[in-house]
Formats: sequence, structure tokens, C-alpha cells
Amino acid sequence: MSRVCHVYYLGRVTYERASELQRSLVKGRKENQELPDILLLLEHLPIYTLGTGATLEHLKFELVDPPYPVYRSERGGEVTHHCPGQLVGYPILNLNYYQKDLHWYLRQLEEVIIQLVKTYGLSATRSPGLTGVWLEGYKIAAIGIKVSQWITMHGFALNVTADLTGFTHIVPCGLLNHPVGNLAQFLPEVNIAQVQVDLIKSFEEIFAVECLINPGLILSE
Repeated sequence: MSRVCHVYYLGRVTYERASELQRSLVKGRKENQELPDILLLLEHLPIYTLGTGATLEHLKFELVDPPYPVYRSERGGEVTHHCPGQLVGYPILNLNYYQKDLHWYLRQLEEVIIQLVKTYGLSATRSPGLTGVWLEGYKIAAIGIKVSQWITMHGFALNVTADLTGFTHIVPCGLLNHPVGNLAQFLPEVNIAQVQVDLIKSFEEIFAVECLINPGLILSE
């Protein structure tokens, strides 16, 4: 029998609110390993986030006057930018039911995006030694995770129709000469709503789970 994963689409949410929600869900699953897995899908208001070990050298602005708020996150990785038009996925998975292997998990998240893009007739790829997904030389998806007691949080950010201007003020993920792109560059009619539906299908396939769509989230769960 497939493991069940409850999916919630939260709309546009501040990074701080999404982080608070994730911490609450992770805490609940540490206390009760029987709670189901969750996939949060959302868009963020404009913000720059830094991973736990990220260096400020990749910011092209002064912290006293940032173009958008800057937030130090619990995830791994360097600086990235979130904004509307970017589909963000935060899987809260108990890897005890999958594989207790962080590299496996990262590759699975990449594969979800790769297979999603494939359904549109496009060929997305990995870049050797790096984390994320590329399409014709453009990085379209960034991935940064945190895993505690094999419970995951944070996840991936897929640029769909995002305004990429905010990325010009940073060195995205600390990678020079790796341009950031949008799915809309290759699929002018693409929209977040359709990508959300197709991504859930890809997530089901890659993680071998049954996704149940939920209209809202009880924050005390």
C-alpha cells in the first residue's frame, strides 16, 4: 500500500510564517511518528534567504538597505531569492519510511522537477556536483533542505513565471555564471495553477505516495 501524503496549497505566504508552520509540523512528527507526511505548496512574498552557513559575500547590497527583507534560514545552501510566480514546495516527510539518506532525498526532489518538466516536452537536467535543476543552461529550480531525526523540512523552489529581477542583486546559490531562468521562457502559456497540479502527479510517482489534496491546514496539527 502506498504511503499517504497530504498536500496543502497555502497561496502567498511570508517566509517567516511558512517557517513557523514547518517547525510546528516537524515537532509534531518527532513526537508522533505515525502522523502522515505533508507537502506544502505555496508562493512567497519577495525575500532573500540565507542558508545556515551562507556567506554574506554573495549579496550585492548592504544589509542596512536591502532591496527586499533578508532572512537567515535553517536550511542548507547559500543565498536565494523567493517571490511570487515561483512555486515553492516544502515536503514534511518521515524518511524512516523511505530511505535514511540525504543524498537520495536531494536527488528525489530534483527528479520530481525533471519529470514534471518532461511532461511539457522539455528536457531538464542536473549539473554534476551541484544541487538543483537546469533547463537549457538556466537554473530553474533551487533546493535547500533541513532534516532532523529523519523528518524533512524546507525543500525546492521552481521558477514558473517569477520576476527574476531580484536575482540580479545576489549570486544565486553562490554560483557564478549560472543564469537563473523561468519555465515561462520556454512555455509562454504556463501558469502556477497548472504546474501545481502536474507537480503533485510527479511527486506521487517519484516518492511512490498517494497525494491527498486538502483545502486548508489545521495549524495545531
